Amino acid sequence: MYVRVQDQPLDPWEQMRQYRPGDVDDGSFGATAVCVGTMRDFNEGDVISGMTLEHYPGMTEKFLQKIAKEAQDHRDVLDVLIVHRVGELAPGDPIVLVAAWSAHRAAAFEACRYLIEQLKARAPFWKKEVMEAGRARWVERNT
Repeated sequence: MYVRVQDQPLDPWEQMRQYRPGDVDDGSFGATAVCVGTMRDFNEGDVISGMTLEHYPGMTEKFLQKIAKEAQDHRDVLDVLIVHRVGELAPGDPIVLVAAWSAHRAAAFEACRYLIEQLKARAPFWKKEVMEAGRARWVERNT
């Protein structure tokens, strides 16, 4: 299990290339499910030109570790990877990478979906969107 929150640009495919699932022998997993969340240039009918993503250090990492452990303990998953970006973002920037390794695809897909849904619904992140003409607003609910 590996969890990280970072303020540097996120290259999800390089992260996947570099990460080696812990305690997983070649051939012991038959599926890897991956979800990459990317910043959109629209929300609630408005054009979005940028976003600041804030978090509470320590609390956020602890929550991500909790859901990663839940995915491993209850979904027949061998390993989990979560990397989340914070700071200033532009449309098209990758924000989050979630991956799950399992012996079978159903468990990998289920774990990956569980992780991204929990992250979107409950993780302690705060988003401030910048719209046309420099107007800004805090996002009150996640999609």
